[in-house]
Amino acid sequence: MDRSISEDAPTPRGTLHRMAGATACEQDVFTPELLGSIEGELERHVDGAAYAPNLQAAVRHALLGGGKRLRPVLSVRCAQAVGGAVSDALAAGAAVEMVHAFSLVHDDLPALDNDRMRRGRPTVHVAFGEAMAILAGDALLALAFQSASATPRHADAVVRSIACATAQMINGQVLDTLGGHAAESSPLQRLHSIHTQKTGALIRCASTVGAIAGGANKTQLESITRWGETIGLMFQAVDDLLDVTQSAEHVGKAVGKDQDAGKLTYPAVLGIDATRAEIDRLRGCAVESLAKFGAPADPLRLLTEYLAGRTR
Repeated sequence: MDRSISEDAPTPRGTLHRMAGATACEQDVFTPELLGSIEGELERHVDGAAYAPNLQAAVRHALLGGGKRLRPVLSVRCAQAVGGAVSDALAAGAAVEMVHAFSLVHDDLPALDNDRMRRGRPTVHVAFGEAMAILAGDALLALAFQSASATPRHADAVVRSIACATAQMINGQVLDTLGGHAAESSPLQRLHSIHTQKTGALIRCASTVGAIAGGANKTQLESITRWGETIGLMFQAVDDLLDVTQSAEHVGKAVGKDQDAGKLTYPAVLGIDATRAEIDRLRGCAVESLAKFGAPADPLRLLTEYLAGRTR
């Protein structure tokens, strides 16, 4: 168990608020209706793809096999925060989720992270073979842009944003696994560069395309993008913390591998206590980014607290 939330450990500032926020978030943000709409959108695109049966099975395993659906939820809630509707952002959110699924399939491959478990079940290359996993990832990426282009409003801007974020995500993966940093950069600078791209780019993008699809004005778009960038970093900091404080059974994927491989993580660079402090700092910055929004942005405030305090 993460000692920051155990009954016999000191309670850090904000922890009780985050724990309460997580419950409210699950009830009011990740609603069954919204998750059902997202699953329906994802399944509709997969079913409509002219893929061979074995490829479609692998794609379904990768995309429809569970997951938090954080990115499409972000897209929809950001659209609503700027005055849009759920239907405005479903296609854009589904596209980001497909890019995310593609990245997981390829990250899990033996040549990269060599993970055998994802979301509590075998990874795609374990279940379908390495060749099919590569092709399923490719198929998901192609499907993502088909979905993005179906966004009802400002589809061209949505496609551009997703393409840019995908490139940044891939670049971040290279920096994380193969190197390429400037020689003079510090470990903290390298960590920030990796995480703003590898994980943060798609979370920021999910927020941005939701706001675009929802008809945001320039000021709203800047604030939502800043919020998305902040929670993207916070999400990865929490992920890094869980990797050293939780079990594989609890998290649903292998843990401790980054530490064993000597990769740059927040706990490795800052230590566990300072990582928790950084998560709390980022939480405050994210909340501040929403200061000029009214009640329609309440789901984003709940999401901020939920992501800061999640345990898996």
